[in-house]
Amino acid sequence: MKAFGKIIAKYKILVILVCVALLVPSAIGYIRTKVNYDILSYLPNSLETVYGQDIMVQDFGKGAFSMVIVEGMGKRDAAKLEEAMEAVDHVEEVLWYDDILGLEVPEQMLPERVRKVFFKGDATLMIALFDNTTSAESTMQAIQDLRKVVNKQCFISGMAGIVTDIKALAMSEMPMYVVIASVLSLIVLMLTTTSFVVPLIFLSSIGVAIVYNMGTNVFLGQISYITQALVAVLQLGVTMDYSIFLLHSYEAARQTIDSREEAMGEAIAETFSSVIGSSTTTIAGFAALIFMTFALGRDLGVVMIKGVLIGVICCTTFLPAMVLTFEKAIERTRHRLFIPNMDRPSRFIIKRPVIWIAIFLIVIIPAYRGNNAVQLYYNIDKGLPDTLDSAIANKKLSEEFNMSNMHIIMVDSNLAGKDKLRILDEVEKLDGVQWALGISSVTSSMIPEDMLPKKLVDALRTDNWELMMVCSDYSAATPEVNAQIAKIDEIVKAHDPRGMVIGEAPLMKDLEDVTSVDLVRVNTVSVLAIFIIVMLVFKSISLPTILVTVIEFAIFINMAWSYYTGVQQPFVAPVVVGTIQLGATVDYAILMTTHYVRERKGGLAKRDAMLKAHESSVVSIITSGLSLFAATVGVALYSRVDMIKAIVVLLARGALISMVVVIVLLPAMLLTFDKVICYTTVGMRECAKKTGERG
Repeated sequence: MKAFGKIIAKYKILVILVCVALLVPSAIGYIRTKVNYDILSYLPNSLETVYGQDIMVQDFGKGAFSMVIVEGMGKRDAAKLEEAMEAVDHVEEVLWYDDILGLEVPEQMLPERVRKVFFKGDATLMIALFDNTTSAESTMQAIQDLRKVVNKQCFISGMAGIVTDIKALAMSEMPMYVVIASVLSLIVLMLTTTSFVVPLIFLSSIGVAIVYNMGTNVFLGQISYITQALVAVLQLGVTMDYSIFLLHSYEAARQTIDSREEAMGEAIAETFSSVIGSSTTTIAGFAALIFMTFALGRDLGVVMIKGVLIGVICCTTFLPAMVLTFEKAIERTRHRLFIPNMDRPSRFIIKRPVIWIAIFLIVIIPAYRGNNAVQLYYNIDKGLPDTLDSAIANKKLSEEFNMSNMHIIMVDSNLAGKDKLRILDEVEKLDGVQWALGISSVTSSMIPEDMLPKKLVDALRTDNWELMMVCSDYSAATPEVNAQIAKIDEIVKAHDPRGMVIGEAPLMKDLEDVTSVDLVRVNTVSVLAIFIIVMLVFKSISLPTILVTVIEFAIFINMAWSYYTGVQQPFVAPVVVGTIQLGATVDYAILMTTHYVRERKGGLAKRDAMLKAHESSVVSIITSGLSLFAATVGVALYSRVDMIKAIVVLLARGALISMVVVIVLLPAMLLTFDKVICYTTVGMRECAKKTGERG
């Protein structure tokens, strides 16, 4: 690796030119990477609700729908509006009153259960059906075009409208995420480094790595909007340490090596070996996300693993070349370190291990309980600004038509008519169901099926399947609607074992079931993976137990904070944060423990070894913690997308909590269990005897 380092140092200008040139294809790849704004599309295909959605697209040519509320408009004008809406690209058709009976036929001829679907006071309801899925670009474009066609008397609700608004909101905010994270990270680096130029070089190197990572996402086909929003700030926060380590290694090498190229070669070699170990735990945290059944975890995990690896590569190629090129500027802008000397705080902490252990024992139980009791929400539009068009429309739909959700029942088209009618009758009697509508609802002795318009029949029936629509006044992702869906499914399968209930609320119910299992699985995998890595690093059984316990304690405090302050978290937050906080901040504990083990093996008594380890690592830990905090806290304050905001709030708070817990609690744990550590760590059995310690 030293030979490679010398090559990088010798051809530094060429390295910079090549790295800058690679930004062009990376930028093109970034632009061409598709972004998915529909979280529900990451549910596994094995689910019945997902299978049903696929049938909708394949058999009916429809993948999404929206409720359109029209206020204060006569029937003739409403009919013209319906035609204008159907003329919009990718709007397959619009269903309304006139598709059941002509405008010349009085609405009183409709059965009561049908009439209340379409009319409420001076408002009428239309159902717009799209030819693609909710998250498809064509569907989102159709929503935008529909909003141009309709006037202020019309409101377009439904998941398609929500996803369209999330896209617009996220696209407007994402550039600011990077700007805010960069500015705050720059401030932290100004305080924690000794040159005003160094922070700019660090940010340039990490920025290049981020662009490479975002550009190579094109090979994945698409990424979620949450991944796109988080990847830059996470990569900035978790790979900053690598840059700091390289500079420190180079400055140390320059003390004994005259040649700049040879010193940098030495620094690159040392950095690579150290960073590989450090990055392994971070990668393990992200890798745990891949084990999620909910594919959003795999999406974020793969991108961030790639980001960490690219960060390591840039740290050992582009960054050294930049440091050597601008070394004179670095020297000219030297300043004193703004972080105060930490020797006195270190001595204070090391002298009082009993206090910190006592605090740990007092806090661990409520922290654990709070961590397990955090309230989660699964409603995709919860936390979005109430000024969005979709939010206004959904509120109108709930207030005027008592409709919070529409479920779709899918049954065998050859099912007997009496069974179809029984399904509708039984479902309509359930609590929270406003109406249940199908072809059987419309037909009667006065209106035989032969009289129904072909458009209506084709919209609801194919050779294989027939659709029924159920209006629920229960909000999605609530216990009430989940119980309602279970009862509807029971009724449907009693008459048709192949029948199924699909729609937004059933998908969210499955989302809750899937991610609750994922939470346990992913946390278990991440803990085991990092335990094994730490065990191999230190060749010890006790040290990984202590280190993982310390960071898990910090995670418990972080999540319990939400519980005791009454803050609901989005379903994905505890899964993502638990793995990332563990993987990214366990490095703080590894750094201090590495110094401690080295000093103990060198012959120092446990308290002296701990004091020296603490003094030599505390500034680096503070720098790392503040870097991750700076990269996330600004986004937390700025973002209006609650799914993103909640994750970065937890990460920002988690960085500080882990930093404090490692600085205060870890030394006490190492001192308290020193004897156990000596007897369960390879090469340390004689440490206590050599220094006269008795544990």
